[in-house]
Amino acid sequence: MVARKFLVVAACLVVASAALAQTGQLEVSNAWARATPAKAENGVAFLTIRTPTPDRLVSVSSPVAKQAELHTMEMAGMVMKMPRLDGLAIPAGQPVTLKPGGEHIMLMGLNGPLREGQSFPLTLTFEKAGAREVTVAVEKPGAAGPASQR
Repeated sequence: MVARKFLVVAACLVVASAALAQTGQLEVSNAWARATPAKAENGVAFLTIRTPTPDRLVSVSSPVAKQAELHTMEMAGMVMKMPRLDGLAIPAGQPVTLKPGGEHIMLMGLNGPLREGQSFPLTLTFEKAGAREVTVAVEKPGAAGPASQR
């Protein structure tokens, strides 16, 4: 009798785990941006993405800018370049952190300055998980990370 109950519980756990994996419990955390000067045309946002199943971030958008794009930063000799990315792979079980000096979200054609202490919505669209809206906290100019991590 005990063995049968154990098997039933084990079977339920397997089914629940499979259901969680299928729904793709994708998590976005630590979304932040740096404050911008009053006349700045562009801004930048950063965040961390985790998912138990592989996915791909395919686009970003926000009402604070005319256009939002995924970019990376690379050095070519003494020249810094920030090429646009068509998407960003999110491997299963490994956090992907968009951060200064690496992959990031460019906010181009800002509708106004990003002010320290404010926040704004950002929509991330994934191949499998679909659209997810997050709130981006605006940190001080030159910040190295979100206040929650300091």
